[in-house]
Amino acid sequence: MENISGIQIIGTQRSGSNLLRVILDQSEEIASPHPPHLLITFLPLLPLYGTLNESSYRTLVDDVVEYVKANPVPWEGVILDKEKIFSSSKNYSLPELNRLVYEAAAEAKHSRYWCCKSMANVHHADELEAAGLNLKYVYLFRDGRDVAASFKKAVVGEKHSYHLAKQWTKDQEACLKLEAQLDPARFYKLNYETLIAEPETTVKSLCHFLDITYSEKMLSFYESRTSKLTAEAGEMWSNLKKPIIKDNTGKYLDAFKEDDLEIFESLAGGVLKKLGYQLNTETSSERRSVLFSQDKIGLYDQMNSELKKHTLQTAKPDDLENRKPQEQILKAIKNRYEARN
Repeated sequence: MENISGIQIIGTQRSGSNLLRVILDQSEEIASPHPPHLLITFLPLLPLYGTLNESSYRTLVDDVVEYVKANPVPWEGVILDKEKIFSSSKNYSLPELNRLVYEAAAEAKHSRYWCCKSMANVHHADELEAAGLNLKYVYLFRDGRDVAASFKKAVVGEKHSYHLAKQWTKDQEACLKLEAQLDPARFYKLNYETLIAEPETTVKSLCHFLDITYSEKMLSFYESRTSKLTAEAGEMWSNLKKPIIKDNTGKYLDAFKEDDLEIFESLAGGVLKKLGYQLNTETSSERRSVLFSQDKIGLYDQMNSELKKHTLQTAKPDDLENRKPQEQILKAIKNRYEARN
């Protein structure tokens, strides 16, 4: 697995990251499979494995490979050889295992790059950098209010504007902090609104940064098998079967109700402006004290919990069914640990 490099897309989900992933996957030089989110899923579970030695790391390899095989969108044509991954590991760590799993996808496609779309990995950038992967980061950002509007309809994620604003702000701040730490040759900022308004120019610019050849096929992503498989695996990815929707902006104006806009802009306004977005509200300190009193925050927490439950209760059965295999693997891992203690 030599001479293969990694690309890490960072930011917040519902920012067009699957669109970007399938665009990049049309290049022969990039393998960009649908992400199983290995770092954010398995890092919290690492204490269950104890110290990563030959035995425990082998168990981790087995679990991770099975988890990837159970991904809602299959990694077609990718052979995940557990023994090869184990013997190729330079150290016993999750970032190393993540690298080798993605390199297997690149090898299967004979590509120069693998691309990981687990955007929350920005919060584990220190571990990725310490692993010496020399990744190229693509920071994809979208108007946080539209991100929130999209999450309100998705089967995953927070649902109340208070929690959505806090998460979006935290993610963008982590991305901007990482940008300040890295050589510009390894960090690319990509605005979603620009991508959908000027796709050819924007994708060509990204290809130049990645040092790959632009192909018209990249903007015909919706005709690809990977787009169709992804769209069929979940309602929230259904747009991948269509060409780019150039007016897919300002959705929050209809989606936000009552105090949603004021809450979101009060919490995320500074970052919105830093990224070039205009605000619609101006909230006084007195009004802020009302919006974010302890009683109000408690109410937002309750509403968020209820909205999450309602989303699961009303989700399409297929959307939930496609997630069950991975959920069962995680349950088995936890049960295995409990049986030993």
